[in-house]
Parts: sequence; structure tokens; C-alpha cells
Amino acid sequence: MNGAASHPWAPRGFCTPACVHGGVERVPIAVVALRLALAVLLVPVLPLLAVPIPARLQRGCCRLLLRCFGVRVAITGGPVRNLRGMLVVSTHASWLDVFVVGAVSPGTFVARADLISWPGIGALARLMRVIPIDRDSLLGLPSVVEAVAARLRAGRTVVAFPEGTTWCGRAHGRFYPAMFQAAVDASRPVQPLRVGYRHPDGSRSTLPAFVGDDTLVASMGRLITARHTVAQVHVASLQLPGSDRRELAARCQAAVGCRALPSRPACIFC
Repeated sequence: MNGAASHPWAPRGFCTPACVHGGVERVPIAVVALRLALAVLLVPVLPLLAVPIPARLQRGCCRLLLRCFGVRVAITGGPVRNLRGMLVVSTHASWLDVFVVGAVSPGTFVARADLISWPGIGALARLMRVIPIDRDSLLGLPSVVEAVAARLRAGRTVVAFPEGTTWCGRAHGRFYPAMFQAAVDASRPVQPLRVGYRHPDGSRSTLPAFVGDDTLVASMGRLITARHTVAQVHVASLQLPGSDRRELAARCQAAVGCRALPSRPACIFC
């Protein structure tokens, strides 16, 4: 979700809830009730994502949660690598991205700082040892980068969303270089991913987008009442860190094939 930037270098997105287009086939109320019941039953299982259990089980937990919202995952591109100490970077459209990426390449996440205070989800974020980042604070950024580098050196997979904010999926922001410094400092490879959402007929879906002043309840409601959504994860080529974070960020953005939208007052695709 996008907010007002407090300094000129803060990531800004121009997508709004107007980007989110409906018109999808809805499921009966009974199916919605069943999905909600399954989601509630899964809540006690979610803390398993925070402990060192087999990656297959972590992926399974994420996929089960996604199915509660009628979402299935399709993978394209290269093989999914399970390297120790790998930085995974992904495009960013929704809170759902965390579970989509977790279903493909489990790891700990760099996430917005206020996520820690969200009811329910905040407790889960703390259990998952989320690394909080306040994108409006330049002073706190070096400590976040240092924390990511330390986890990479310890052999942990860390997932970051270098656009710094969410976009609707039809438009994309630039990959900011800050998080890539952690891979350079730790001399660890980077796995770029492109996450997009599709309707069952293959057309692009903005239904999961969580942008502008959208609310979490509204976003969840759109998904849980839709019949099917396909989360398409494209696995791009693995990138070696090199010595320049800006060059590394540019390589990763080129690898996922998403050209950043120039600064403008509104998303031209909305």
C-alpha cells in the first residue's frame, strides 16, 4: 500500500484502488465460508514458517494458505534454486506476494515496519522474524542492510521487494539499490523473481493488488470471493553480486523484464 513520501528519495507508487478491476466470477457464499474456516484453522500452523523446518513443509503451508483465497501458483522460467545465503528479490503488488514467494523460495522477509503493529498479521510477522524497514527513514536504512547481510552470511535466504512499495501489476517501479548492498557486502547471489497475477483465462489480473488507500479487509475480501486466481512466478536467471549495488539492481530489473514507470501523477495503465 502506498503512502505519501516523507523525503525525495522515498519509494513512491502512483497506483490507486482504481487500478483494481473487478468483473470476475464469484464463488457461492458456502465456498466463501469454507475458505474462511480453512484459513482460521491454518492460523496455528503459520508460525511454522518461522522455524527451521524443511523447505518443502514451508512451501506447503504457504500453498495451503493461498488456496484458502482461491489462489494457485504457476512457475515459469528457470529452476528454483535452494542455495544457502541467497537474496531473493521480487516485484511487489500485494500482501499476498509474501506467501506466493514463500511457496516458491521460502525465507525470511524484509517488510514494512508498520506491519509489526497490524492485528493478527503483526504477531505472525514477529514470529517469522521479519526484518522491519521504514521506507521514510534514511537513517535506519544502513542497519536494515546490515541485518540482511548478516542473515545472508549465516546461510539464510532473505526475501526483499526492492520497488519499496506496491504497484498494481500492470505498472512497475524501479528496483532501488539499497537492499542489493547486502548481497554485495555478503558476496552472495541474488535470485530475481517476477510475480504477476492472472485470471483463469490467462488475462492479467489486478484483483490482488494492495495499493493506494486500499484496506487489507477489502483486498482479502476481493480474493476470497473470486473463483480462481493464478499467481504466476517467473524465475529469472541467478545474478552474481559483483561490487556495485546499482549495477546489480539494474541487472535484476532487466532479468525480470519489468520496465519502471517514469514519475508521473497517475499510473498510465489505470
